[in-house]
Amino acid sequence: MSRFPRWVVMPVVALVLVCAVVAVQLANGGGTYEPLRPADACVERPVTSRADGIDGLAERLVLIGIDDAACRLGVSREELTLQVARSDDPTDVQIDALHDGLLSAVREMKADGSLPKASELVDEALDSTDLNPVLEAAIRAIPDAAVDKVLKTDDVLTRAIDDLDLRELLTNLDDQGDLEKQVRDAVMGAVRDSLEARIRDLV
Repeated sequence: MSRFPRWVVMPVVALVLVCAVVAVQLANGGGTYEPLRPADACVERPVTSRADGIDGLAERLVLIGIDDAACRLGVSREELTLQVARSDDPTDVQIDALHDGLLSAVREMKADGSLPKASELVDEALDSTDLNPVLEAAIRAIPDAAVDKVLKTDDVLTRAIDDLDLRELLTNLDDQGDLEKQVRDAVMGAVRDSLEARIRDLV
């Protein structure tokens, strides 16, 4: 039979267990608390997309491009996104950094082989247009090999980025999703315009 009443023993046992847990935490560096730091934008990290097609391409392009821009500015991706989302007047430095970052993302994706061929984007781009049905049918009939010969994805993306009005885009930006949508729409437009411009050489 216990020498101490149960109501005395139980709190003591609980106190011993708490002390043991605290001791383990302290032994493993739990004595200091540091909030999680955002990832270093200058350190390459894998970027995957939750979407396919042009949406996925635009998402990866934006994520890589913002990382590159943030690295140029010496801030994290999250901090840069917040800065431009909260500002009604983005700076020239921010605009230039994002423009150059997006172009750098194109080069990076081309180098690692993750850029899709232009022919893989045609149907999706045409699905979002209101082209003359005859012209649309003619474009869809072009063999993939012919499309890829005259139309390079990196050229299309570079044109799309150069055509973006980044000042207006950033001024009206609410979050990163808005930026992705704007880039996606620009990519679709660039694919469509490039195909229209070169259709005479192929049909």
